[in-house]
Amino acid sequence: MRILFFLLALGSAALAEKKESTVTFLPEVSSVAPGKPFTMALKLEHPEKWHSYYINSGGVELPPEIKWNLPEGASAGPIQWPTPEVKEGFGGKSFVYNGSPVFLIEITPPSTLTPGSTFTFSARANWQICEKSCIDEEASFTLNLPIAESPIIDPTQTSLFETARQRIPKKLPDDVKAAAYPAKTNPDFVELELKGLDARPTDFIPNQAYLKALSDGGEVTESDGGYLLKIARKKVDFLDEPIPQGNSLSGILVGAPDLIVPELEIGGSADSDKKAAVYTFADFIALLPILGGMFLGGLILNLMPCVFPVIGLKIMGFVQQAGSDRKKIVMHGVVFTLGVLASFAVLSGILFAARGAAGGDSIGWGYQLQNPWVVVSLMLLMFLLALNMFGLFEIGASATSVGGSLQTKQGLSGSFFSGILATVVATPCSAPFLGAAIGAAIALPAIPFFTAFAAMAIGLSTPYLVLSIFPKLIDLLPRPGAWMESFKQGMSFLLFATAGYLLWVYAGQIDLDNLLNPIFGLSAIAAAAWIYGRWNLPHLAKRSRVIGVTLALTLAIAGLFLVKPPKPSSLEWQVWSPEKAEEIIKEGKPVYIDFTAKWCVTCQANKKFAYTEEVIALANKKQVVFLKADKTKPNPTIETKLRELNRTAIPVNVLMIPGQEPVITPEILTPQILTDLFKKIPDHAKEE
Repeated sequence: MRILFFLLALGSAALAEKKESTVTFLPEVSSVAPGKPFTMALKLEHPEKWHSYYINSGGVELPPEIKWNLPEGASAGPIQWPTPEVKEGFGGKSFVYNGSPVFLIEITPPSTLTPGSTFTFSARANWQICEKSCIDEEASFTLNLPIAESPIIDPTQTSLFETARQRIPKKLPDDVKAAAYPAKTNPDFVELELKGLDARPTDFIPNQAYLKALSDGGEVTESDGGYLLKIARKKVDFLDEPIPQGNSLSGILVGAPDLIVPELEIGGSADSDKKAAVYTFADFIALLPILGGMFLGGLILNLMPCVFPVIGLKIMGFVQQAGSDRKKIVMHGVVFTLGVLASFAVLSGILFAARGAAGGDSIGWGYQLQNPWVVVSLMLLMFLLALNMFGLFEIGASATSVGGSLQTKQGLSGSFFSGILATVVATPCSAPFLGAAIGAAIALPAIPFFTAFAAMAIGLSTPYLVLSIFPKLIDLLPRPGAWMESFKQGMSFLLFATAGYLLWVYAGQIDLDNLLNPIFGLSAIAAAAWIYGRWNLPHLAKRSRVIGVTLALTLAIAGLFLVKPPKPSSLEWQVWSPEKAEEIIKEGKPVYIDFTAKWCVTCQANKKFAYTEEVIALANKKQVVFLKADKTKPNPTIETKLRELNRTAIPVNVLMIPGQEPVITPEILTPQILTDLFKKIPDHAKEE
């Protein structure tokens, strides 16, 4: 329905009565001086009921943009945005300018100017105005300003510039400490903390498209000598298309006066000396589902084949040690539970310290998955646990014998130590809930982090504690048998699904073109696990085991090398279309077109090996524009272009130089082929 509405809106735009804004470019000075900044004003007078947009429109509309053509040594600052009006749009709040907005820009002329001559510069402005439909508008100008010893203010423009400056938000006072971090209990919100702010803000207008206005589902509360703003993230636009998420925040704080919030990394705290966050009852309620999942994960650990047989043996050991004194039996169960809690505290402490060493202290709840190293590590953990549970290889297979020896320990200290050993025995035989819990725990702040692991520890120790209170229940436990192995293998598919999900997330971070390496890497790691599980067995000869382990280790290392995040490339591909290629050629720039597809193996090999950093640097020097014509799906336009080039199969790579015939490369590319190709581009081809 939204798509239909959007198409109707586009149709109405085509039929709408043409409206035009009146645009004026005005300098604040009548004369400039060498190296002395002065201010320009872009004034837009919109038709009645029409409006333009802030740098973040709140939707897909385009804000004003200025492209300057300045003499060498001159520079132009960013647009100084007045506070926009917040209004309802198609997909939520929009940030607009009605009437006659004025945008200020600071220009710094070169210090080499000579008084008595003329400072000449030009610019082109583009913007969009909307009412029930939208219209793109543009204007160009050229100015010739006399150069004097010092700048001279034009008195006829004083009122306009003073009014414009009053509408521009002020800089955030130095005594106001600002920080942004993910909301403790909901990753769909960001908290903006403003310590030392006197006046209560009425709204917050973000500069980022992935954030909503404060008035759009957010809230503001007094907090620690200032205010805490809870701002919602925007996940999709009004066409339900996903909005790329980021990890920074900036914008305009609407109040008395309006203030500019500078760009903040989402992850810090307004008080660097703060040791612990304050958690409310609502925060605890929001954590309950996670704590329940952790508890259930620990409880299910007891059903693993290497743990389940230990339960009855250990409880009978409690009974034998305590005789018929039920209080002593219960005490052994409690001390055993304390041993489990202590061991989980050590394990979670190591994990928390590792997270901090990797920069995780600045990573909020759920946002660790923005780091490809974290994602690939979790993916490998899930994948290896799944392979282990499926039976491809075994770790912790001697757990039952370890469990049997636990009952030989005497006294409460023996029960405490048994709790530690039970954790060691349980973790290699992990269940899918444990793997998921580790992934979730990495993202939690300190207090929920350790609370979650404590919940898992209690889950693991609950059967021991209950059976120590009611030892006769041991007779009701199902007997160990083949069903436990089937249960374990069945649980492995949940972990495979989790690994698949993380691979999907990872593909979004490294780009789909780089996904082949991780797929081959996971295959190599699976083969390594299979070789290890098949040839590292006690009954095989030592030579066979050494060969098997060596081969498994080689494959695993190769797999890890393939899976790791790739180095970012400076090569930027744009989407090809005949119109786009023609437009670039008209600008005097060479165009390189790659006709490719995901299923084309040679195409993917070319991308891996031919486009080295040296090749890319040469292409950038020649100002080559790279276009990708992807025919992974049927595309009649691409097929037509290939026929024009007398080609029917891909890969096809074409260099188009203005004024010359297209050059088609060989199918298999090498860095040398591309280097020789780009060297043929004359230097004048890259001049605009």
